[in-house]
Amino acid sequence: MLKKLLCLFILFTISLSYTSVSASDSLYVWSSGVETSAVPTSSVINAQNDNSLNLTCGSAVLIEQNTGTVLYDHNMHEQLRPASVTKVMTILLIMEAIDNGTISLQDNVPCSENASSMGGSQIWLDPTETLTVDEMLKAICVVSANDCCVAMAEYIAGSQELFVERMNTRAKELGMNDTTFKNCHGLDEDGHVTSSYDIALMSRELMTKHPSITNYTTIWMDTLRDGKSQLVNTNKLLRNYQGCTGLKTGSTSTALFNLSATATRDNLSLIAVVMRGETGAIRFAEAQKLLDYGFSNFEYYSCANTGDILKDILVEKGTVKNVTVGFKYETGVLIPKGQRENITTTIVLPDSVPAPVNKGDKLGEVIFKLGEETLSTIDLISTGTVKKISFPNMLTHVFSKWFNLLR
Repeated sequence: MLKKLLCLFILFTISLSYTSVSASDSLYVWSSGVETSAVPTSSVINAQNDNSLNLTCGSAVLIEQNTGTVLYDHNMHEQLRPASVTKVMTILLIMEAIDNGTISLQDNVPCSENASSMGGSQIWLDPTETLTVDEMLKAICVVSANDCCVAMAEYIAGSQELFVERMNTRAKELGMNDTTFKNCHGLDEDGHVTSSYDIALMSRELMTKHPSITNYTTIWMDTLRDGKSQLVNTNKLLRNYQGCTGLKTGSTSTALFNLSATATRDNLSLIAVVMRGETGAIRFAEAQKLLDYGFSNFEYYSCANTGDILKDILVEKGTVKNVTVGFKYETGVLIPKGQRENITTTIVLPDSVPAPVNKGDKLGEVIFKLGEETLSTIDLISTGTVKKISFPNMLTHVFSKWFNLLR
């Protein structure tokens, strides 16, 4: 008799603790914003390609850094000599080697006779000296040191030739179909070509995956060798363009004047590439035209951040009543300037989900629209795990409650 009463009490307690929620096909829908007529969005933004900015350079492109959207195209796939803008790829491979632990910023890098013999921009490395990776990066980013590029290529890959093979492999991985690298520094060499679009691709990879590179690319003046070597940045936009973050200049008598310019204002990051400018001044002026065009006409709208919490929803027959729902990943979209208030947000989510629920399970989605155009659809996921209730864990839960009450 005592056992029967105990079982009935347990079942009664369980029924109070876990009121079953019937399955529902209805969806929880929440919207914000004002519906408007269709307007151009990030998915349908067409790059200007009529040279409305009256550029005189041989090739140019403007892209938004986060999404990669092309905003302005002037012969962007024409194959041209990049000069020292080549070093964007060299810097990218150096940063990747640091990230994967192959090298560190504190490593001492020797200088070979081959590296010290490089012409063009250099810091006159001596074969008897060593510099740290940190110092080499500074020299490459600030004064475009060819000798430091070769020294780093030899340190990472064993030879410049093997390093250049890695450069070309990485270029293919990034979709740089207009590019063939012949060296790591950019001095003129037959067949060493790329395009403004490809430069934008590798610049974007560097800036988005290795933002710490701006610790070097934003240096205006500095020194090496205990103050004996003066460094002044070749990128004049750093001093006269608001929000400039880099990135790399390049010029030779054959390539003329090239530039990959990056800048950020109000959470909008742009990359402007100019190739074959007639003079250094024209190169900077036309990059500024591109950046001005981007900042005047577009803005970046952040849709969600990884780990942001949306709400709790009920879990049917779970060991706990609710599970927290969050966004799967961080994302944002490029929109025409002034359209932020017209973005609508629709959340599609069930009233409840059945147990078990695992962390990371997709439970719904959120849709961002501007007019009739869908800007982004983001998965909503469970941020925790909820096991399905069973007789053993029901007993565990009930007895734990009893013990808590008796304390």
